Amino acid sequence: MHEDCAENDARNDPLPLVGLIPAYTTPRGRAYHADALDILRRLPSDSVSLVLTSPPFALRRKKAYGNVAAADYVDWLWPFAKEIHRVLRPEGSFVLELGGSWNPGKGTRSLYQYEVLLRLARLFHVAQDFYWYNPSRLTTPAEWVTVRRTRVKDAVNLIWWLSKTENPQADNRRVLRPYNPSMRRLLKNGYKTARRPSQHDISANFSRDNGGAIPPNLLSIANTRSNDDYLHRCRDAGLPIHPARFPPALPDFFVRFLTEADQLVLDPFAGSNVTGYVAENLKRSWISIELNADYVEGSRLRFPHASSSRTDSLAG
Repeated sequence: MHEDCAENDARNDPLPLVGLIPAYTTPRGRAYHADALDILRRLPSDSVSLVLTSPPFALRRKKAYGNVAAADYVDWLWPFAKEIHRVLRPEGSFVLELGGSWNPGKGTRSLYQYEVLLRLARLFHVAQDFYWYNPSRLTTPAEWVTVRRTRVKDAVNLIWWLSKTENPQADNRRVLRPYNPSMRRLLKNGYKTARRPSQHDISANFSRDNGGAIPPNLLSIANTRSNDDYLHRCRDAGLPIHPARFPPALPDFFVRFLTEADQLVLDPFAGSNVTGYVAENLKRSWISIELNADYVEGSRLRFPHASSSRTDSLAG
């Protein structure tokens, strides 16, 4: 990379990191092949509007992207959490998607997700809990669901929305959903005010058209994108496909809900960088960090006009 190009990239960088060359850049973002903790420590305090990430889960079986045992998970995550708290703007949010785990050799659940939440609550406020329901998820845990038949399919992941303040930046009007047919009929025909059997008073405001329905904290998003451009481009380039990718609708919801245009979104465990891809399309600035060089190179294929730098960095 020529020196003048590097200088231009630095001027366009949403948050320049002196002495570090990103693996690739886009008009709005920078992707780094590096250890997330090292990059986080270099970021200025109070500089990021949203940290949205899905770190390696505490799974019983080791994955290619690396994962930590449940017993060690809280202590492993804690240094990252402290740096995330520092770099967040006062009104910023930390959204953590964390899949569950089963105790080894047993049909009982690990409590590590809740242990993580209790530790994080020492730093953050718990703004709200979300539940990602993936109806297309494979039938797991197989031993107890399909063999012994004593459990049902595990198809929900927890998502913690955490914040530095009790009143983080958010606006649910940016994530309204289309009204269902019955609500459209109600808006057209009007609604008779009354008290329901639950003793809730339904006022005339109930029939006001607000442009859409407020979504619940249950996000039903199937993860079945087996035919997207990222997969084809990775196969054509001979690169491994990241096995645990966000469906774009998931980061899209939180980026819209919790940030405004041009604000900075950070994913410290970026994987195939769906978060950066979504942020770019929504006109947000972004920084992604990924430790695996092949996954970084594969994620670059999401951005046809990305400017490649180099994929050596702080990962070693």
